[in-house]
Amino acid sequence: MEEKKLDINSIIGFILIFGILVFMMYQNTPSEEELKAQKQAEQEQIEAEKKKSKQNEAVVTTASDYSNTKDLDSTQLASLQSKEGSLAYALTIPGEDFTTVETDVFQLKFSRMGGHLAEVKLKKFVTFDSLPIYMVKDQNSAFNLTFGTSDNRIRNTKDYPFQPSVSKSGENTIVSMKLKFSETEFLEYRYELKPEDYMIDFSIKSQGLSGEFNTSQPITLDWQQKGIRHAKSISYENRYTRLTYMHDEDRVEKLSQMGDDEETIEDVEWLSYRQHFFSSILVAKDNPFSKAELTSKNLVEDEEVDTLFTKLYTSKIPLAYNGGEINKNLGLYYGPTDAKILKTYDKSLEESIPFGWGIFGWINKALFIPLFGWLSSMLPYGIAIIVMTVLVKLMLSFVQYKQFLSQAKMKILKPELDAIREKYKDNKLKAQQETMALQSKAGASPLSGCLPGLMQIPVFYALFMFFPTAFDLRQKSFLWADDLSSYDSIYNFPPGVNIPFYGDHVALFPILAAIAIFFYMKMTTGQQTAMQAPPQEGMPDMSKIMKYMIYFSPLLMLIFFNNYASGLSLYYFISNLISIGIMLVIKNYIIDEKKVLAKIEVSKSKPKKQNKFQKKMAEMMEQAEQQKQAQQRRKK
Repeated sequence: MEEKKLDINSIIGFILIFGILVFMMYQNTPSEEELKAQKQAEQEQIEAEKKKSKQNEAVVTTASDYSNTKDLDSTQLASLQSKEGSLAYALTIPGEDFTTVETDVFQLKFSRMGGHLAEVKLKKFVTFDSLPIYMVKDQNSAFNLTFGTSDNRIRNTKDYPFQPSVSKSGENTIVSMKLKFSETEFLEYRYELKPEDYMIDFSIKSQGLSGEFNTSQPITLDWQQKGIRHAKSISYENRYTRLTYMHDEDRVEKLSQMGDDEETIEDVEWLSYRQHFFSSILVAKDNPFSKAELTSKNLVEDEEVDTLFTKLYTSKIPLAYNGGEINKNLGLYYGPTDAKILKTYDKSLEESIPFGWGIFGWINKALFIPLFGWLSSMLPYGIAIIVMTVLVKLMLSFVQYKQFLSQAKMKILKPELDAIREKYKDNKLKAQQETMALQSKAGASPLSGCLPGLMQIPVFYALFMFFPTAFDLRQKSFLWADDLSSYDSIYNFPPGVNIPFYGDHVALFPILAAIAIFFYMKMTTGQQTAMQAPPQEGMPDMSKIMKYMIYFSPLLMLIFFNNYASGLSLYYFISNLISIGIMLVIKNYIIDEKKVLAKIEVSKSKPKKQNKFQKKMAEMMEQAEQQKQAQQRRKK
């Protein structure tokens, strides 16, 4: 390979070229007189462009600029009409940017541009840090109609100024926002506000615009909103923030709880942008929306960074014309996600609250919501939770009694069952047959303890859904917990310290609940393990699994519930304390093992008539035993 060397001739050439360029730049530098003349020419050009810009101002001015213009000359008006058509009239009407109205529950601000609600403040509530609750603020929400005109243009109401007017109709306040095409032709948003009411009667109507609209394509309503954070834990709040809708008359469904989602649905009765304890709901009052394109986007990726908004919701809804005009009666609800309030509107809006599906939701609506409402009307909320827990445990005490009675019977039968296993240790099938026969005669079965336990699952899950969604618990204090709907922090870690899955704080009620669960499981698991048969070959050792569960379940409670509602942790703590007490009472004072043994002996002495299922099981086991013996004979 040839070695590269510096070429002296190339270096000299570069120097010469550089020298020539410097000389040419020096020669082309303008003199002082030339610079002065050039500067004057540039200034004259700037002045000429400014003059030309002023002359053409009517052509380049935006709609928002025209909305503040009082007088236009004939040239500007002609240019505006050419550009905007009939909507040029709206741009020439002066007005204030916002119109503010207050009721007992609202402070509302209506935007002149677009005619929509620019600010919705709920006067009776505050956030976790005592700031006002805003449903709409700082452009987190957009409400727009897109429509085609007869001259084949596409218009958006958000780009044009509406003319506001405020009036009274009895005790109600009427806010009319009109997008005027002329003095008698307009598109109107009409808001009717009632005292002590979170539902706004909202209508979209047009007058004299049948010749302006292009009715071959529908008007599209576009409603977007970001959920504003209101709670101490945005991750916990976001878990219960969800777009919910009712369609096909009574079907209530939801978009994804945590991830992004989209759906196109038909026959929509209402749409709820639920923000855990507060909701923005759009209701179709006369006829359902024929179709709606819905999207939900999760905005919480990092709790330490994304602390302003929870989710972004969007809805695109086509609105049909009626005789060339638009006339749609709607409802806008901005208020608490409270079942008592939502139920008053007779639109099944309370179904937007996640009480649980099927039987779980039925238990909450039929039992726990009215029970807790009655108790909390007389007692402090923390005491009401304790009293309700006591009542639930007393109601389910017969279930615990059945479980312990079954365990007592199995404990008494254990020596005989062990003898059967030993006698037929080489014949597992026969051992199983004899075991079932003994249990049947004695009236004892492992399933007799499991089935009552299964009855408790719907109650436990219903309560698991009830406490996080109970609006009455919001910002109600008890002992060291300042808000029973949020976690009860007794220690906050230093800034920047956040333990994965656990959080940045220590909550006390989950710790107490975990300790109670540990001792309860220690007591019950110890008794069950003592009764358990040795594990069969190839089968897992359940006694070891149950021992692990003694420690795993409390640990799961400690971690998972650290960010949950303290009211729920309080319930589990009291519930397990009561369970321990009930178990001790039943074991020491109610169940007498000698009397149970006597009953078993009497039961064993009586001929036991098998039911159809038992007969079928016995026949199947007998056939299996015969097949096994036949296989063994063939091998010999």
